[in-house]
Formats: sequence, C-alpha cells, structure tokens
Amino acid sequence: MTTRAVITLPAAVKAGEPFEVRATVAHAMETGYRTSDEGARLPRDIVRRFECRLDGELVFAADLFAAISANPYLAFWVRASKSGELTFVWRGDRDFEHRETRPLAVA
Repeated sequence: MTTRAVITLPAAVKAGEPFEVRATVAHAMETGYRTSDEGARLPRDIVRRFECRLDGELVFAADLFAAISANPYLAFWVRASKSGELTFVWRGDRDFEHRETRPLAVA
C-alpha cells in the first residue's frame, strides 16, 4: 500500500516571521469501536502521532486519538531563522510510519 501525503508551505519565508504549514496523510483510520458484517470488532488502526522537525529540532507535534478523521489534516505555524530541511513523520497503529522531507528557504 502506497501512502500519500500532501504538504503545503511557502516557497520562501522571511527570517523570524511565522509561516503556516499544512499537512495531510492518506490513512483510512479505524476507531476500533465498529464491528464487521459478521459481528467481529474491527481492530483500531489510527495515526497516533505527528511530528514536524526543522533540521532535527522538534517544531510541532500532535498526539491524535480515535476521534480524529480519516486522512488527518493539520495546520500549524512555524518560525525559522535559517534555511534547512523540514521532516514530517506520521506514526500509528500496526507499525504505520510515513516520513516526508521538504526544503525550507529562509531569506
């Protein structure tokens, strides 16, 4: 199964000024509360943690729970003083992990 993420951030930002980052990952999500047509409980399968790091330093993190929607969408603000690399990591049940990187140009 191929996981797809969509990450939106400005092409370039000014040093010290906050900018918005938007990120979503394709993940069906199953709460663990529903049952199959045969009556068996469907196992939980959710994204449980999201982290964004700038050159290895944590700049945003979120713990997610069963009430989160499928394909979880997150928007947050970051401030950077120098160019670097943003790393995005989604982790979840059933050993789910998806990682993406994006360059960040700071003027």
